[in-house]
Amino acid sequence: MNSGEDLFHPSSFDLHPSLRLLARGNAIDFPRRPLVMGILNLGADSFSGDGIIDLEAAVERGRQIVAAGADILDVGAESARTNRAAISEQEEIDQLGGFIRIWRKQEASRSALLSINTWRPAVVRAVLAEGGDILNDIGALPTDENARICAEFGAALLIMHSKGAPKIAHTHIQYADVLEEMDRFFGEKIQLAIDAGLPKELIILDPGIDFAKQRADNLRIYHQLGRLHKFGRPILLPVSRKTVIGEVLAIKEPSERDAGTVACIAAGMNRGASIFRVHNVEAALQSIKMLWAMSCSGGPPV
Repeated sequence: MNSGEDLFHPSSFDLHPSLRLLARGNAIDFPRRPLVMGILNLGADSFSGDGIIDLEAAVERGRQIVAAGADILDVGAESARTNRAAISEQEEIDQLGGFIRIWRKQEASRSALLSINTWRPAVVRAVLAEGGDILNDIGALPTDENARICAEFGAALLIMHSKGAPKIAHTHIQYADVLEEMDRFFGEKIQLAIDAGLPKELIILDPGIDFAKQRADNLRIYHQLGRLHKFGRPILLPVSRKTVIGEVLAIKEPSERDAGTVACIAAGMNRGASIFRVHNVEAALQSIKMLWAMSCSGGPPV
């Protein structure tokens, strides 16, 4: 991708906030049709059962995800599942770095942004040196180290709300008011990142559905997502096959929660989400395009 290249053209849809996202020299202007982030799990223990160990097979799956319409490919080597042991930093570096080196040679790599799903600073530095437009950090930014690394490489930083270290269950956590907690959290973390030298235009916010939250917390976040617009940054909503969907619909198998996922996309679009992280890219993109066209009376492009 060329430095400063505008990948997507802004629409005139004025119900979503006007802002710009920068990522490794690429610029995306909102409002526009929300972006689809397709999930690619390199590990074998993905909660959704879609992990791929072989790198060549993973690259082929990445091509399929982009061909289905993903604007961003989100690649992770370690499952966030708390009932699985953490892999070593070196193993994660080897898997992610190996994928990136092969991926960057693909034609598909020029038509979608690459998001790296990791959180340990040593891994972050190693893999951003290989390439990567976005750091999808599920670590809740306990220090400014990952922000400083993103600033060094010009990569966008996705700040996810959570409590405690990843890979440890935090289902016991209770909030007096989860939205007030997010107001405090994002205010502090955005300032932490900016003080570390990361321009605000390189920041994305993620409310962290299912991370250190109860069912009622997750549902309230969907209902009041628009409250996060005060921070003036794109909101990524990780809706795909989430536990809260399984709880509400009594569906145990994650791969059978796609209809519930589409319902969450509709709620997110009504409240101004800019990016949706999903497993089923085709279904998500079709629903987003249809909702966008209806909201815009067929005017702005999809």
